[in-house]
Amino acid sequence: MFVNHLKIFSGSANRELSEKICRYLATPLGHSTLKRFSDGELFVEIDENVRGADVFIVQPTCTPVNENLMELLIMIDAARRASARRITAVIPYYGYARQDRKTAPRTPISAKLVANLIVVAGARRVLTMDLHAGQIQGFFDIPVDHLYALPVFLQYIKEHFKGNEIVIVSPDAGGVERAREYAKRLESTMAIVDKRRPRPNESEVMSIIGDVRDKIAVIIDDMVDTAGTICKAAEAILDRGAREVYAIATHPVLSGKALERIAASPLKALIVSDTIPLREEAKVLDKIKVLSVANLLGEAIRRIHTDDSISSLFI
Repeated sequence: MFVNHLKIFSGSANRELSEKICRYLATPLGHSTLKRFSDGELFVEIDENVRGADVFIVQPTCTPVNENLMELLIMIDAARRASARRITAVIPYYGYARQDRKTAPRTPISAKLVANLIVVAGARRVLTMDLHAGQIQGFFDIPVDHLYALPVFLQYIKEHFKGNEIVIVSPDAGGVERAREYAKRLESTMAIVDKRRPRPNESEVMSIIGDVRDKIAVIIDDMVDTAGTICKAAEAILDRGAREVYAIATHPVLSGKALERIAASPLKALIVSDTIPLREEAKVLDKIKVLSVANLLGEAIRRIHTDDSISSLFI
């Protein structure tokens, strides 16, 4: 009964992650067709019966953000009009999350707009991971299951480092709570990078709060976009006497000159998850290591489908 009524479909943004999730669940990936009209309009057709089914649509809204977002909305609408019993939007990476408040007069709160679009399209639940701001859950008028990649990264850290030789570093004040969770579970110390950002996507590291001398520093962040913050933080941490610097980020956005900066930086490694697929240039960069969150997402999907608690996934 579980297999018969669970349907998982994938958008084009990260089909590899969807296939891994389906392997974990021992459930075939649903068939759908994506076409594009000559003027660029998207057309989606679900190629199997979903009447009364519990449908999960996996689609991170990563680059190209607007294309992938529109594809997600159209797939949700197609499933709703095909009489699916419940539609859950599985959004491993939630685009527009950084526009979660008015930062100046006459500016939008785009994260709320995107939430409205997803709800109006027909989603009845959202499953996402490591939102840029946890408060975005409140933008939705439907249940939101907000997972963290922390269990996957914690296991990696424990396998490669000793708790007493590392220091967990938050790259800014906003990430202190996230860094504290890692430090608490690893029983390690913590430091904070105090930075100033003169313009969007540009950061200037000013000082380090905390002791990093003779330690292996592990910078923890929710995403790495242009990599300016992480690379400058790594330089500042080494200047303060750290032995080595590693960085962990859930979402490898890697836009602009990110790859050039990472390659030239003193980072020993950048560990990311597969919420966003790496482009080919990033795959060949030895400094970048990818850990999969497919099993974590798959287990959450299984528990949502069977109406079981997912609390234990937040360890």
